[in-house]
Formats: sequence, C-alpha cells, structure tokens
Amino acid sequence: MQIKAKNVKEYLKKVPEERTEYFNKLRKTILTNLPKGFVEQLNYGMIGFVVPHVIYPAGYHCDPKLPLPFANIASQKNFIGFYHMGIYANPELLEWFVKEYPKYSDTKLDMGKSCVRFKKMDKIPYDLIGKLMRKMSVNDWIKLYEQNIKN
Repeated sequence: MQIKAKNVKEYLKKVPEERTEYFNKLRKTILTNLPKGFVEQLNYGMIGFVVPHVIYPAGYHCDPKLPLPFANIASQKNFIGFYHMGIYANPELLEWFVKEYPKYSDTKLDMGKSCVRFKKMDKIPYDLIGKLMRKMSVNDWIKLYEQNIKN
C-alpha cells in the first residue's frame, strides 16, 4: 500500500488514522535531530530526508535529477517503514544500531538492509532514532556515499 501524494503535506493527510500519532511523532523525531543541510521532501513516494542539489549537485547516481537520499519514512501495508542509508552503507553504524536497539524497545528488531519495519507502532524507539539521525552529518554522508555506493 503506497500512499499517492504530491508533497509531504498531502502524504501526511493520507496516513491511516490509527497510525497518524506514531507516524507524526517519528517524523518530528527525525526533523528535530536532522543535521543541518538535509531537507525534507517527497522522495520515492515516501517522506524523504535528502541532500539537496544545492549542496550535492551530482544528485543520486541512479537518477541524477533526484537529490541524494539519506532517510525516508513511509506508511506501508503492515508497518511504518524507516529507511536509513547510513546503516546500509556503514557497517559500524549498523552494528551500533543493532546493539542499541534492545535498550530502547522490547520488540524484536525487524530489519532489512536499510529498512526498519515497525509493526508494533507503540514500540517505536524514538530516542534511538533521534540518536541515529545525529550520528551522520551531510558531509559525512556525502563522503560515505562517494566511497561506498557511487563507485
């Protein structure tokens, strides 16, 4: 179930009512802890937090017209998805996140390469997500991206 929207405001209006409180709190947590330089916009049909072209003109290697993605949140069919490219590209950051997760949530970590799936929305570890968002600056992300993903 992908939400069809033209912008963030429209996306937020279409999040199912039973998820709205949790989704909005996750978005606020990300925005509060998002390092300077990243911007929020609709990205890949989700709410994205990206490096804009004014900072990184080359854009995303898969489609240079798009800004460099960093994190996303989405209301999916059975869960709220949180996507973080830093934990995908940096093994040390992934290891830190996996180790810290049980300290913040009593649910089992349900994770893909960059996606954390929150099926029990009342158990989202907001404080951990906030700490994760602060761990990588725009410059850190660009450097890591160019080292590991772009080449």
